[in-house]
Amino acid sequence: MLLDTASLYYRAHFGVPESVRAPDGTPVNAVRGLLDFIARLVRDHRPDDLVACMDNDWRPGWRVELIPSYKAHRVAEESDRGPDVEETPDTLAPQIPVIEEVLDAVGIARAGSDGYEADDVIGTLARRAGGPVDVVTGDRDLFQLVDDARGVRVLYPVRGMGDPMVVDEAALREKYGVASGTAYADLALLRGDPSDGLPGVPGVGEKTAARLLEAYGDLDGILAAVGDPSSALTPAQRRRLDAAREYLAVAPKVVRVAGDVALPEFDPALPAEPLHARELEELAERWGLGGSLRRLLDALGG
Repeated sequence: MLLDTASLYYRAHFGVPESVRAPDGTPVNAVRGLLDFIARLVRDHRPDDLVACMDNDWRPGWRVELIPSYKAHRVAEESDRGPDVEETPDTLAPQIPVIEEVLDAVGIARAGSDGYEADDVIGTLARRAGGPVDVVTGDRDLFQLVDDARGVRVLYPVRGMGDPMVVDEAALREKYGVASGTAYADLALLRGDPSDGLPGVPGVGEKTAARLLEAYGDLDGILAAVGDPSSALTPAQRRRLDAAREYLAVAPKVVRVAGDVALPEFDPALPAEPLHARELEELAERWGLGGSLRRLLDALGG
């Protein structure tokens, strides 16, 4: 089980009231919400391995170099020495280091790689996995990893973590009209995504993208059809796709997750008991983690 950690703690932050606070008054709604999410996932799915995948760089420079608008609207402060600072709610930012400390003390593996997003870490670990993989994310970008033959599916939260939508190839066909995760990536780059600053091809929405992929197989097939006067593309489609060639030449590298990220050694095994019990006890007292931490430890011990 691979967690898109930032996606989940953002969801927890907005889903759990800020009135959930530590003894000193600091909001801990994202911390406690994430612990409850993980407890529910462990209890319901009993993974052998669990990795919290991290954004060491939420807006990698190599992606920005290819598409400068990539996540540009989320930049709070540009940096010459490291990743740009992402615009983060004031009450969430201080909770992120606490989340990291608590996960480390519990013994839940965290994995990240400088210059890469959590998506790329997830893509790499999913590719390396020798058995079925559940990717837990609230971000549709990772639907591209769905692969029935390899047992890779996405658990997509709908309300909390109690009943996530299971996204497999059948779900992709039903919802988006594409037959695979790879085809979903092509659909996403054709359609674009304003939330990520991806322009897409003007005039090509989700349904049109799905029809083009059904007719021509993949992005390369669509571009071949643009250059083929005998293809069934409408004049407007041909014109729009031809005008977007520069974008379509770089978009695949930006949209598709990396699958070969170098990662440090770590133990992904689900812990049965806390790795650093005394440190965890101190964190629990300081931050008032209460029932959320107990529920997670009970789930791990079960």
